[in-house]
Amino acid sequence: MKILLTGAKGQVGQEVLALASAGTFEVYPYSKAELDITQEAQIENAIQACRPSVLINAAAYTAVDKAEQEIEKAYAINRDGVGHLARACKRHNLPIIHLSTDYVFNGSKTTAYREEDVPVPQNVYGASKAAGELLLQKEWEKHLIFRTSWVFGLQGPNFVKTILRLALKQTELRVVSDQKGCPTAAADLASALVQVAAMLHQGKTPWGLFHYCGDQETTWFEFAKCIVHYGKACFPLKLEKLHAITTAEYPTPAKRPQNSVLNTEKIQQTYGLKPPSWEQALVRMIQGLEQTGELREHFST
Repeated sequence: MKILLTGAKGQVGQEVLALASAGTFEVYPYSKAELDITQEAQIENAIQACRPSVLINAAAYTAVDKAEQEIEKAYAINRDGVGHLARACKRHNLPIIHLSTDYVFNGSKTTAYREEDVPVPQNVYGASKAAGELLLQKEWEKHLIFRTSWVFGLQGPNFVKTILRLALKQTELRVVSDQKGCPTAAADLASALVQVAAMLHQGKTPWGLFHYCGDQETTWFEFAKCIVHYGKACFPLKLEKLHAITTAEYPTPAKRPQNSVLNTEKIQQTYGLKPPSWEQALVRMIQGLEQTGELREHFST
């Protein structure tokens, strides 16, 4: 099986590459510098060059707050770029697996969001991702859309690293406690993508939209508490107190959904992918950060 991977230097992309090192499949990785999905010719050239079995699109504009000012750029990548990929895949009869987000919802629902719930995004990032989903669904039937949430991992910036860096320097932190979602380990998401890609390669083709995220819902505040709890075993954290605050007390340019919990029953029933424990993945990530020494420069002297 050959996978053409866009967004290869992102959190998920790098984890897909790590899995490929086992040698059970081939990955042709393209970073943004190597393949700009807003340029149709570059997509066509990449497909022609590697002749993949499946395309995994992990490329995206993900700067949620910055997107409020860079509207055209967000839509160029998250909507138009996805359209270019869809049309190229259709020309080559190539299945595509595309990553999307929980931020397509506004958070007003009191229970977990299902795939049939209508997206009502409340920020530019979410709106651009929702537009990309619609365009892919319109342009090419052989697609799988994976909506996910709160991604963290060893590669790239994320909430876990931010909390640990701050906890190494500060004695108190304020964290929003009225937004809930499901943390998702980038390594677990990458594994799910590769497993499904293999199933597609073998002929299993229930196309469509699926939710995939960690196993339990939590809030940013409770997530931060968990990060600090496990972080203390590996790092000399200075943090003494976490303060729970409301969204109103921490205004951001982009509005966030208060509830972005995703229901994952459909992907469990269709592809047999049971959401793994994000807490166990968090422990592994923190231990990995200790081994790499990535946070050492933030240690207090």
